[in-house]
Amino acid sequence: MKSGFISVVGRTNAGKSTLINSLLGEKLALVSHKINATRRKIRAIVMHDENQLIFIDTPGLHKSDKLFNQSLIQSAKKALQDCDVILFVASAKDSTRDYEDFLSLNSKKPHLLLLNKIDLLSQAELLKKIKEYESFSSYFKALLPYSSKVKTHRKPLLDELCKYLNFQNYYYDTDILSPDKEKDIYKELILEALFESFSDELPYSSDVLIENVSQKNKTLHIEANIITDTNSHKVILIGQRAEAIKRLGIRARKKLENFTLTKVNLKLFVSLKKAWTKDKKFLENILNF
Repeated sequence: MKSGFISVVGRTNAGKSTLINSLLGEKLALVSHKINATRRKIRAIVMHDENQLIFIDTPGLHKSDKLFNQSLIQSAKKALQDCDVILFVASAKDSTRDYEDFLSLNSKKPHLLLLNKIDLLSQAELLKKIKEYESFSSYFKALLPYSSKVKTHRKPLLDELCKYLNFQNYYYDTDILSPDKEKDIYKELILEALFESFSDELPYSSDVLIENVSQKNKTLHIEANIITDTNSHKVILIGQRAEAIKRLGIRARKKLENFTLTKVNLKLFVSLKKAWTKDKKFLENILNF
């Protein structure tokens, strides 16, 4: 038996979270088209034959001078060291620039290069893209094409990753999907619902804080506080006659019930916290660094 940690890295919107969900066979990691949607390192446990693979979903690698973005970048960079092997995810339609930027970080851990979203390319386009990356073959251990829509791609990827794990006992119980606190997963599901509900109406300067979780009469009771940095965004989140926050609550509750397989009573509140993305101490707290 083998067990180990795989840090999944790549630029924002490369499809890292969708990849992890497809390997897991469950919805766990937040998926959104919005940049910087993934903010916390969610861990997902995948059992493959007798091996336990713990995938770490990380914030996207990018360049920015903003404190909030820098905090996310540092979290992703730390994950490059806290693992047994790195899985670099590159969107099949991207140039090799992001991969070259990753190589400049000089991580000492072995890494595999995953060419993601190959269903968006023709066969000729895919072969051309593979040839582009083959010029870097001295750096990666393997190059694997992947599509979350094609289940046959799952086994070759997991087989290859297992080669770089150690022979040792499992780190976690084999029956759980994630060793992370349930509160962190609830937070991600509500945040995903928020991004889906408001799309481009809100910038990324909104987040979710879980205030209370309790179980009573077979119902899971969750109280969550949505923070945003301007009064105009607060007004959008609440909406006229609180219709917007009600719609968000319905969408988020469905996600939570699908995940927990139990009835959920969700109470959402909206709070104004100006310049929270520039508050270093606050960021360290909510991003779990």
